[in-house]
Amino acid sequence: MTINLHTNENPYLPGADIKKAAQKGLENINRYSNPEYLSELKTLLGKYNNIASDRIFISHGSDLLIREIINVFSTNRKIVMVNPSFFPVTQYASEQARRITKMKLSPPDFELDSTLLLNELNEPALLILDNPNNPTGKVLIDDKLAEQILKNKDVFLLVDEAYYEFSGFTLASLIEKYPNLAVARTMDKAFSLAGLRVGYLLMGDYFKAYFSDFQVNISTPAIFAATEALKKPEYMKDNRGKIVSEKIRIENELLKKGIQVFPGKANFILIKTNSIDFNKKLFDKNILVYNLSNDWLNGYYRITVGLPEENDMLLTQIEKISNNT
Repeated sequence: MTINLHTNENPYLPGADIKKAAQKGLENINRYSNPEYLSELKTLLGKYNNIASDRIFISHGSDLLIREIINVFSTNRKIVMVNPSFFPVTQYASEQARRITKMKLSPPDFELDSTLLLNELNEPALLILDNPNNPTGKVLIDDKLAEQILKNKDVFLLVDEAYYEFSGFTLASLIEKYPNLAVARTMDKAFSLAGLRVGYLLMGDYFKAYFSDFQVNISTPAIFAATEALKKPEYMKDNRGKIVSEKIRIENELLKKGIQVFPGKANFILIKTNSIDFNKKLFDKNILVYNLSNDWLNGYYRITVGLPEENDMLLTQIEKISNNT
């Protein structure tokens, strides 16, 4: 059995009612999704995010929305990102950008230098931030800094809040005030719907104008499951609580083993260890964690919080690795 702790999925299945709703969506898979179903989902997302439903665009995964924004809104603009960031988006932006600036987040604090950032935004730019950041788990931007950025109408700000349910922080309240702000969200993580790929965008006016004519691409089973999940968010909140509790337990155990743990606000843990072949030794025991050496720095690993029994197996193997180092 392989223990997958490298893709930041939710280890808990969605509730029985949510699975039944997805199955019901299969009854008419020969038909395109009914617009009424999509409208209900948008209404529920509006209530969940405390935002008008006409400012929400739903898609088959939030990464597709981010890519589309890069395609359209980086024209004649430089892209500004942080390094590290969500690596598939970084790679895509690097391929598409006329110019790209990557602002370094340095250990151990991974602070974003707001002065340097604002200086980079002295020309038309598309600023893309994951908040909290992946892989550090760091919340990079607050309301004050966001408003400083957004007052510059030549800057478009796209914030990826994939881990909002774990961080508890959002810029969604600024959407109506600033037309140059968009917030990307997903139901892959906290809502346990990664296999159905339900992403959505909260849009300021500039983004809303573009996506108003954009075709929605999401399946009926995904719509039904997401709708049911939003009607009964208690299940998500319960699972979130379990994940956060397990995260604290894992962090404490890792610290006892002499492994450096960086605090973060997501469903994963960033660590640093000098253990040679740490990733390979876990891989040989069918435990997958994300090795950041290829994309970022040597000795850094991102570990998704799994089920308690999976986390126990992880800790047992790390204990053996530590004893043999």
